[in-house]
Amino acid sequence: MRMFRTIALLLAAAAALAPAGCNHSGDPVYQGWVEADLVFVAPDETGRVETLSVREGDTVTAGAPLFTLDDDLQQADVQQNQATLANMQATFDRAQQLVKTGSGTQKAFDDAQMAVREAEARLNSSQTRLARRKVFSPADGTIQQIYYRPGEMVSSGRPVLSLLPPGNMKVRFFVPEADLPKFAYGETVRISCDGCAPGIRARISFIARSAEFTPPVIYSLEERAKLVFLIEARSDTPEKLRVGQPVSVSPIAQEASR
Repeated sequence: MRMFRTIALLLAAAAALAPAGCNHSGDPVYQGWVEADLVFVAPDETGRVETLSVREGDTVTAGAPLFTLDDDLQQADVQQNQATLANMQATFDRAQQLVKTGSGTQKAFDDAQMAVREAEARLNSSQTRLARRKVFSPADGTIQQIYYRPGEMVSSGRPVLSLLPPGNMKVRFFVPEADLPKFAYGETVRISCDGCAPGIRARISFIARSAEFTPPVIYSLEERAKLVFLIEARSDTPEKLRVGQPVSVSPIAQEASR
């Protein structure tokens, strides 16, 4: 995927550096590709993958189970903190009774109360760590790739799988400096490609402030014509596109003049 993106970037930049392409109606067409901002789902702590509830290509909803890790250490930690809390509670109960009868001091009571609160906090923390050994989908999306399988060890922070929410897909394309005025944030462009459904539209969400591959001296008219700027657009129908797919982009305004 990384190699394909590099090739697509070079091809798109080369196409943009050349004179703008034209369709049969003479409208400018800019070459680009579909890219995605993947969500990498990783565990909080190192562990062994026990179960995997999804496969590559599966569509999941937010909150759906994805995978679980072994939880022996976390279970033991919870049990230890439960025992500690029980002891601290018993100590607090005795201190409270002694204060009521006048046999104990206020300081002993306060110390016992603080110890109970600290034990409760440690127990809550360990219970949270235990619960997070079961990992759920953070958003609706499609499983793109699985990096670890059941039985394999995964380090803290290393993704077990990647998820693609529909809204994280975008079309990237380059336009020459002279054509920048044709595009503005929020405007709609037409997307087409081989095998794509007709009528795909996308709204411009990003326009680069600086040119790609800027040479050291760019101020002559000849050199300025070679500058290209990256533009990104997001479609309301991302299900019609595929990551890595080469596409052609044209301004809607050009279509209206046909």
